[in-house]
Amino acid sequence: MRILIITAGSRGDVAPFTGLGRRLLDAGHEVAVAAHQLFAALVGGCGLEHRPLPGDPEELIRGWAQAGSREEARALTRAYVDGLADGVATAVADGTDLVLTAFAPAPLSQAAGEALGVPVIDTHLVPAVATREFALPGAADTDGSGPEGYLAAGQAVVRGRDGLFAGAVSRLRDRLGLPTGPPPGGDPRPVFAGFSPLVVPRPADWPSQVEVTGYWWPSRPDGWRPPADLVDFLQAGPPPVFIGFGSMAPGQGERLGELVAAAVQRAGVRAVVQAGWAGLSGGGDDVLAIGDVPHDWLFPRTAAVVHHAGAGTTGAGLRAGVPAVPVPVMADQPFWAARLHRLGVATRPVPFEDLTAESLGTAITACVTEPAHRHRAAELGRHIAEEDGAAAVLAHIATGYGG
Repeated sequence: MRILIITAGSRGDVAPFTGLGRRLLDAGHEVAVAAHQLFAALVGGCGLEHRPLPGDPEELIRGWAQAGSREEARALTRAYVDGLADGVATAVADGTDLVLTAFAPAPLSQAAGEALGVPVIDTHLVPAVATREFALPGAADTDGSGPEGYLAAGQAVVRGRDGLFAGAVSRLRDRLGLPTGPPPGGDPRPVFAGFSPLVVPRPADWPSQVEVTGYWWPSRPDGWRPPADLVDFLQAGPPPVFIGFGSMAPGQGERLGELVAAAVQRAGVRAVVQAGWAGLSGGGDDVLAIGDVPHDWLFPRTAAVVHHAGAGTTGAGLRAGVPAVPVPVMADQPFWAARLHRLGVATRPVPFEDLTAESLGTAITACVTEPAHRHRAAELGRHIAEEDGAAAVLAHIATGYGG
């Protein structure tokens, strides 16, 4: 069966689908991933076909930071979404028997699938179905609002996504010859949530077609080897602390590099600093700056991980069984940061806007010296490593689509 995975956004929105894609490939399917051109090497290096989507998410995030008004930021987002619509339609038209779609581009994927008679399955990396048990990632502050407040906030998140894509979906449906208005009813689409039920237990009020599977772990590119300087650094002393902010804060590398260096010195630890889109720098005997390195290889070799609490990095830290210092910036990150703290595997979150050398140094010290964080992280990591998140998706495809 030909399977197309559609995802958009930063590296954390793409990497988990390389792992799911490889499992599908190993099961005998032909697998393509539609993602931004920025990730062509990542997708291709995992043995999967890459179908390009227009737009540069790094430039979009940089544009948001530099926008002079909310209207300017919205205009940048609309242009990005319009380009995405064309790319999704082209990717589906290039041939597939089944579409798996991430949450953000799902309205576009559904329109393209409807036009070409291709079934669509939702594959989410974050909780994206409203519930009375908690507010969805990205929801407005709901402290003290209770079950109905959580439900309303979650519904607002979904409406916000739909509203953001509404114009592009309408234009795409018109171009594809589909009737205006919402897509026709019928059986609800299956929804697979690619995170651990130990981290976010499945809410009792979710519809029956929604399944929490466990994480989909990124595939390591074929032939990958760790850089020699990283291996030497790891062997030269005690396990370092990992520090990286992923796709956040593009252009702030120099400022963050100085802040991180001071924090590391305050905490008295060694550190591996990942450049990310910020261009984070580091140097000296106790700090090594690196580029992209698979988290599944690096994180188990660290004493703790300091990160922006994106879904993928959060999962990688949990799997490695090491404690965390979450530094959330936006979107789903405050949700995951709070969840890590509640699970007992992380310090209290340090919001990015409040980040100083003193606050980061204090948090790192607390993380590496508190045995409870380390023991709980190791215990949870053992259980998460035993899960097989891809198995449920493969079984559904095999039984539901003859694949």
